[in-house]
Amino acid sequence: MTHSDLTSFYDGDINWGWNGYVSLDKQITHTLGVSLMYTRGETNQKAYLNDLAGVGQGRTKFDQIALLGDVNFSNIMRRVDNRSNFRWALHGYAGLGLMGYKTFLQDNNTLSKFPLYIEQKMNVGSFTYIGGVGLKYNISRLLDIELRTLYFISGDEEFDGGGWTREAAPGYNLINDTYSDNSWIVNLGISLKLGKHQDHLRWVDPLQVAYARTAEMEDKFKDFKVCEKGDGDNDSVCDDWDRQLDTPAGARVDGAGVALDLDLDGTIDLNDKCVTVPGPIENNGCPTEVVKPLVDKQVAVDEVNKYFKGIEFELNKDVIRPTSFSDLNNAADIIKTIAAGESFTVVGATDTRGSAAYNKKLSQSRANAVLAYLVNKGVSSSVLTAEGRGKDDLKYPECDPATKCPEWKNEANRRVYFIAK
Repeated sequence: MTHSDLTSFYDGDINWGWNGYVSLDKQITHTLGVSLMYTRGETNQKAYLNDLAGVGQGRTKFDQIALLGDVNFSNIMRRVDNRSNFRWALHGYAGLGLMGYKTFLQDNNTLSKFPLYIEQKMNVGSFTYIGGVGLKYNISRLLDIELRTLYFISGDEEFDGGGWTREAAPGYNLINDTYSDNSWIVNLGISLKLGKHQDHLRWVDPLQVAYARTAEMEDKFKDFKVCEKGDGDNDSVCDDWDRQLDTPAGARVDGAGVALDLDLDGTIDLNDKCVTVPGPIENNGCPTEVVKPLVDKQVAVDEVNKYFKGIEFELNKDVIRPTSFSDLNNAADIIKTIAAGESFTVVGATDTRGSAAYNKKLSQSRANAVLAYLVNKGVSSSVLTAEGRGKDDLKYPECDPATKCPEWKNEANRRVYFIAK
C-alpha cells in the first residue's frame, strides 16, 4: 500500500504483502496487445494516529479483474532493417479493472477492543485504474519471462482499512488529504505462447521478416545474369531479344529495342524535328507544306493581349520585371500555334509625360525587349516586328497633358500590345 493513510512503508521498514496473477493475452500487432488479467493479493500497512490510539495495523485482501492494453516499446523503436535477433523487450501497460476487497484494522490502544472490518464487493462501483511497465526476456519460441510492476489507483478512501468514511472513528482516514488509497505490485511471471506460427508477433516485426527474406533472395540471385549476350547498343534491352542491335545513342526504344517513331514518318524521334507531325526524312521529319493556323488569328491576338496587359518594366528602362515572365511565356505558347504564314507586330506606347523623342525611343526599346523575349521562348523572329509609337498612340487621348487624368488612365497609356499585320 503506497499513497494512502495507512501505508506499507512505516518507520523505516517495508511491510510486505503478496500477490499473484494469471492472464490471457492476445498480440494484435507486433507493437500492440491486450490482456485479460485476474489478480489476487494482500497488503500489509501501518499508520501512527496519535498518542491515544497508537499505531494501527491494517491488512487488505483484494481480488481484481482487469483489461489492459500492452504496448511493446522495443518494437516501436526497432528499425525494420535490423536483422539481428533480440531477447529483451520493454512493455507498457494501461487499463481498467473491477476490484473487490476486505480490510482489517486493529490499533494498539486498549480502548479499541474490537477490530474494524470493511468489505467492498466487486461491482460497477469498484473501478480501478492501472498503469505500469514490464521487462520481458525471450527464453524460447514457447516461453517468455517477465518482471512487471503495476500501480493500482483504487479511487476508494476505505481500501487501506482506515474507516468507512473520511471522518469515521477512529480517524485514520484524516491522516493525509488523499481520497484514493493506491497500491503497487511487483511480479515475476512466465508466459506460455500459443499458436501455430514459427515466430511470435511479440518478438518479430512482419516487415522485418519480409525485409530479411528479400535480402536472402538478393544474395541468392546476386550472380544471376539477365543478359547472357550483353547489351551492345546500351539501350537497356538485352541483345538476346533486341530487334535493333544498333540503336543510335540517346534514342528512346520500345520493349523490343526498336527506336521510337511516334508519328510513323520514318524519322526516329531522336532525329525528328516535328515529333508529332509526319514529314519527309530529308526535311528532318517535318512537313514541307505551310501548316494552317490551329486557331483563328484574331481570336489568338485577343488572347495574347490578355497576357500582354500589365507587363511591367523597370522605371524609365526597357528591362522586363520577372513578375511578367509567366504571362509572356503563355503569350509565346499561343503565338507559336498561329505563327505559320502570319506576321504580327509588338507595339510599345507611353503616356504624355516627357518629350516626344524620349517617349518614342523608350517605347521602341520596350517593344524590342518583348520581341526578344518571345523569340528566346521559341517564337520565330521572321513573324514578329517591333514598333515604338511613344505618346502618339494613347489609349485615353483625353490624357494630354497627363495632369488632366487620374493616374490609372496614364498607367493604361503606358503599355505594350500585340496586333496582326
